[in-house]
Formats: sequence, C-alpha cells, structure tokens
Amino acid sequence: MKAREGDLIETLDGNIFDVKGLVHPPKKVIAFIRFTPDLNGERKRDNTRYRKVYPLHERYKLLQERFPQYLVFDAVFNQWLCEVPTEMVKGHYQPTKYLSKLRRKTVLGELEEQTLRLAHLLQKSAAVKWNAIGVSGSLLVGLHTPKSDIDLVVYGSQNCRKVCKSLMSLVKDEASGVKSYTRQELKSLFDFRSKDTAMKFEDFVRTESRKVLQGRFHQRDYFIRCVKEWNETDEKHGSAHYEPLGDARIRATVTDASQAIFTPCTYQIGDIETLEGKRVEPLREIVSFRGRFCEQATEGEKIIANGMVERVQKMSKEEYFRLLLGNKPADNMILAV
Repeated sequence: MKAREGDLIETLDGNIFDVKGLVHPPKKVIAFIRFTPDLNGERKRDNTRYRKVYPLHERYKLLQERFPQYLVFDAVFNQWLCEVPTEMVKGHYQPTKYLSKLRRKTVLGELEEQTLRLAHLLQKSAAVKWNAIGVSGSLLVGLHTPKSDIDLVVYGSQNCRKVCKSLMSLVKDEASGVKSYTRQELKSLFDFRSKDTAMKFEDFVRTESRKVLQGRFHQRDYFIRCVKEWNETDEKHGSAHYEPLGDARIRATVTDASQAIFTPCTYQIGDIETLEGKRVEPLREIVSFRGRFCEQATEGEKIIANGMVERVQKMSKEEYFRLLLGNKPADNMILAV
C-alpha cells in the first residue's frame, strides 16, 4: 500500500489515522490517530459515533492508554512513532479519488459544494490538471460537521507552485471569494493552535497573516496542503538515520525557502546563533512534518526557532544536523524583530 501525506487510513478496530509524509517502513504506515469511535462523540457516520483527537499530546495519550500496539520505537528516527501495520488497514482514503467522486455527485451538501467550488477555482486559475488536486480532512471520511474546514491537497512541485502563485492573485481579487485571515479571525486560529504550539499572539499574527495556503473562502476556513509526487523524492525508510540530541532555541537567517510550501517543509539556514540548549555544527536546516509550519519565512528573513536538534546520517556517509519542529507544544518558529 502506497500511502502519503493527505491520505487517511481506517483500521480494523475502527480508528481513523492521518498519514504523515511519504517515507514509511516496510508493511507499515506512519500516521497519527485522528478519529476514534466514542459513544459520546460529536461526529457520526452510519451508526457509529466518533470523537476527533487533534492536539498531538492528546493523540499520544490516547494511543498510550488504549492503542499501545500502534506505538513503535523506530530505529531509523530513534523515537517512538505511531506506525500502523498495513495488515490492520481496512480502508485507504485517497484525496484525488474522493474529489473525482465528488465531481460526479448530483446532490451536494454545503461543505461539499464549497470544497468543489474552491477546487475548481484553483484548477482553472492555476491551470493544473484535475488529478493534481484532492480533498482531505474530515470530509474525505464522511465525518465532517457544518463548521468543518475546506481541506485540499495539491500534488507535484510544479503544480503546487502554480497554485500558490494563483492564490497570491486570488486574495487580492474581492470577487474570487478567497481572502486572507483578518486579525480577528487570526485570534480564533491562535486560540485553537496555541493548545498545541506555544507563541505570543503578535508573533503569530506577523507570520500567519502573510500565508496564502490558509484563509477564508466564502466565509469558510480553508487549508491547502502541498505534497510532492512520489518521483520527486528519493528517500527510502532507512536511507538516512536520525538521532535526537536535545532541544535548542536558535536565531538564524533563512538562506533558502524554496521548500517552505510543502508538507514536510524545509528551510535552509545560515548565520546561526544558539540561544539556548544543544549546540551543534553544521546545523543546516529546519524541518517540520506539520502543515502549520509551512510558509513560515522567506529567503533572507531572520527567524527564531525552538525544536529538537537531530543528527542526520545518510547512507552516502554525509552527516549534518537539523532542527525538527512540531513534536512538542514549545516548538515554534517566528520572525525575529
């Protein structure tokens, strides 16, 4: 089974997981639990109620307490990860297949209609093929609510860059329905994300107000995930090994932000100053598997970041260090002022 970022999988015990990244161990999928059957859950599909689990620490807690069989110490990443054996998967939900199905439907709910409208707008304005766009999130598995976001995925580097360029124009066109978040709307987003990522509101506003992969489309929140195609990455599970060395807080200059729109996202950095924690050289890049850290900075900007320092050892014997963001609430990346 080839699963990638944006896909969701359902296990034999009824749990639904969102897939992380494109690199997975043999016969397993790195994913995190997102919906779990719960008699008191607020979401319902067929005759089963589900509870959504979003903050990362709550996901780990649920796995530790009820589904420890999915927590595995991965020797490649040198940390405990949620890895679902493919033999436990009974459903594989793929965004492009769902969008194709949605386009053929004759009767649409409000979220379905708005999702399809935004997908069509991006497909036309960016001049990308329909098979480059998909629908993810709760709608993909039929567990959406009237307030659910529009959650789209775009595949392929060239397609993603076209969509981002198109969004930059669309947010300036009032007739498009695509708008950047207002300060008040950012406050609501901040209140939600601060449960999982700690930072000051003003720092949050400075960064998030510039992003185009998130915003509002006709009064509904949207988030667009950019994912590379399979042939655009040569990394396999085990072709590099990662060793966590400790937390650090750094100040640096972004030297290359060309991979900032993708999930996972990467920022090449220079002029590095370690403010607290683990000091290493050469610290080459900042990486995150979480979509919230996309579009965080552009080339030439100075940033301050908190995360986990990792040693990267490749099969080619190349060795360097990176700062990984997103595993802890204290992890963040802000513009330095």
